[in-house]
Amino acid sequence: MSNDRLIYLPLGGAGEIGMNAYVYGYGAPGKERLIVVDLGVAFPDMDSTPGVDLIFADTTWLQKNKDRIEAVLITHAHEDHVGAVGHLYEKLGAPKIYTRAFTANIARGKLSEYGFSDDVVTTVSAWPETIKAGPFTIGFLPISHSIPESSGLVIDTPEGRVIHTGDFKLDLNPLVGEAFDEALWADVSKDGVRALICDSTNVFSPKAGRSESELGKPIEELIGSLKGMVVATTFASNVARVKTLAEAGDRAGRSICLLGRAMKKMLDASLATGVVKDFPTVVSPEEARDIPRENLMLIVTGSQGERRAASAQLARGKYNGFTMKEGDTFLFSSKTIPGNEKGVIAIMNAFSEQGVDVVDDNGGLYHVSGHANRPDLLKMQEVVRPQMVIPMHGEHRHLREHARLAEANGRAAVIAVNGMMLDLSGNAPKVAEYIETGRTYLDGSVQIGAMDGIVRDRIRMALNGHVVVTLVLDEQDEPLGEPWCDLKGLPETGKSNAPVVDVLEADLGQFLGRANAKTLRDDDKLEEALRRIVRNSSQEEVGKKPEVTVVISRLSA
Repeated sequence: MSNDRLIYLPLGGAGEIGMNAYVYGYGAPGKERLIVVDLGVAFPDMDSTPGVDLIFADTTWLQKNKDRIEAVLITHAHEDHVGAVGHLYEKLGAPKIYTRAFTANIARGKLSEYGFSDDVVTTVSAWPETIKAGPFTIGFLPISHSIPESSGLVIDTPEGRVIHTGDFKLDLNPLVGEAFDEALWADVSKDGVRALICDSTNVFSPKAGRSESELGKPIEELIGSLKGMVVATTFASNVARVKTLAEAGDRAGRSICLLGRAMKKMLDASLATGVVKDFPTVVSPEEARDIPRENLMLIVTGSQGERRAASAQLARGKYNGFTMKEGDTFLFSSKTIPGNEKGVIAIMNAFSEQGVDVVDDNGGLYHVSGHANRPDLLKMQEVVRPQMVIPMHGEHRHLREHARLAEANGRAAVIAVNGMMLDLSGNAPKVAEYIETGRTYLDGSVQIGAMDGIVRDRIRMALNGHVVVTLVLDEQDEPLGEPWCDLKGLPETGKSNAPVVDVLEADLGQFLGRANAKTLRDDDKLEEALRRIVRNSSQEEVGKKPEVTVVISRLSA
């Protein structure tokens, strides 16, 4: 009797929104052949990850088992699903990458930055085309989302069929990309589905999701009622929304100009792959500057408050030769992702100070979500009729609520967070083992572990300041002059009303005058003592214990 098993292992995206990376395997325990679904990123913030450029899943376990990886499959081109492909491709043993045409265009661009050729990505057509990857047969099943050519995955295994939804919504008229085809999904599921691994993002939204096609009229009415220049922002990857905004502005008699590198990249990919065929005529930024403000509409990047994007730069005063003026209008045709509120509100207030009218989502009038709401998740379960439901793509509260929803409707469900390997071989899922996982930071051009201490030290310096102590000792291990301090991020004057640097240097000098020869000969003890004095003296003076670097130089005989 075979002891082969079917496993599911989330490494990112299960217990958080973003940084998606999921592993499926089949074979003998510890020897399973593996496929990887998505390699995405999350984005840093200044509070918890200052200075970090990108965050992606810790793939140490995958790297150790890279000889077992058959393929990487990318469900769609959002950054939280494809953004890490260039950073991790070689580390994972340069496996075959499969995806559909639009996503392939984006993935190839990311891989080219690392010197990889276009042929490392294989373009796959939609279901019923399939590919073989070890013991797996996989097909890309079209599903609507807020980016073109999103796909669920039909994963056939010796233990039965698994469906991985990817990110999705049930939109029958998404304008760009494929509509949800209930009959197709039902047909794929008719012979039985062992497990549905399903998006959980909007499980707390009680009403059924709305179609992208509902936005055109209200946006057009809004733009038609405005007098000054109109600027709108949305996710650059939401090509359907960009098209909706452009068409609404065009019908309102305005010339359309796109600003922001990501906006142009996504539109170019859409046109190159045939996803979009009839986008309104756009003018260049140079042409747009000569068009009267009341006849112009800019569509710009930066809906989430990103500091370097067009929206933020306009809020700070100028971008690409354009400035906002009193009487202009700025439209957020987007939802603010939790965690980004501070940056978005700062932009809104900056525009308000300039006399610009800001229009936000306004209760869904100018934005619809790309994720399935609670009734839509139930509908997906009814169509697929899986034996078990495994929630993914969500914070822990989303996963837990989604599991409850499935169980309340008579289906087995399990909460699998990052690092929890499930065995799907039996009639009910069970935990097979736990894998150590976490986060990897892209810090400049270097990948570092979240537990390496680098970001922790950066946070400590930001909170408490930094002092460098320099001490020179002569050949007899005696101080050559007084030690001196360089302060960063600390007040100049403390509660004694004397310069803080003078207080620290005086306290250090007193200690050195009392120190015995044994201490002065031992760099480690001396360094520790100097550090302790600086921290304690600083605490007395300014109420902060700074990070301290001690530099001891000894003159040789």
